[in-house]
Amino acid sequence: MQLQSAMIFCAGFGTRLGKHVADRPKPLVKLGNMTMLDRALIQTRSAGVRNHAVNAHYLASQITEHLATESDVLVSVEEPDILDTGGGLKLAANMLVQSDVFTLNPDVIWMDGNPLVCLADAWNGSRMDALLMLVPTTSTLGYNGKGDFRIDDGGYLERCDEDETGLVYGGAQVINLREVVSVRRQVFSLNLVWDILARKKRLFGLVYDGEWIDVGNPEGLAIADQALSSEQSSQ
Repeated sequence: MQLQSAMIFCAGFGTRLGKHVADRPKPLVKLGNMTMLDRALIQTRSAGVRNHAVNAHYLASQITEHLATESDVLVSVEEPDILDTGGGLKLAANMLVQSDVFTLNPDVIWMDGNPLVCLADAWNGSRMDALLMLVPTTSTLGYNGKGDFRIDDGGYLERCDEDETGLVYGGAQVINLREVVSVRRQVFSLNLVWDILARKKRLFGLVYDGEWIDVGNPEGLAIADQALSSEQSSQ
């Protein structure tokens, strides 16, 4: 079955970007000549997605106006409170036509191929309730953390220990909505769902074969602009 639905997370405040988000939500910040959100939509559509939900909170009207002519996108406005990733996905679940869906963070750049295509090829709903795209810290730019997960030979994910360097969650996954909508809270992170699935041996990972840039901070934004400019000038 082809995966046709995707949730793009656009509700955050983007505080790490400082002045860049003073008058616009982070997904409408431009990378090169295109907004983060539009780049995300190119990735989802090229992976075969025909049904999108986009959440919005901070300066939500700008997101709504930006997407007004996109017939395959529905906007889930979170008000009065922001709901975090899990709560946002739960609220938007009725906008998605499948129970197995992509989710995508627009504030990253995948430099070597579309991660959603790789995830779709590896997805096995009989074994998995979530499949996360992971990046080795050595392949990241604009990122200074120690990673989130370790992966075993069977593809199962576990949380890293505090003193361990792990794999970074890159901001793209396939997830079944069943566990998400069953959470009784209104505001919660997807980390809560992932921990439940890990205990059930239903949380899996796939390692991205390429460079990845975190553009949610000024350093990463500058790196991405330079990389994209070099890429465009060589074409």
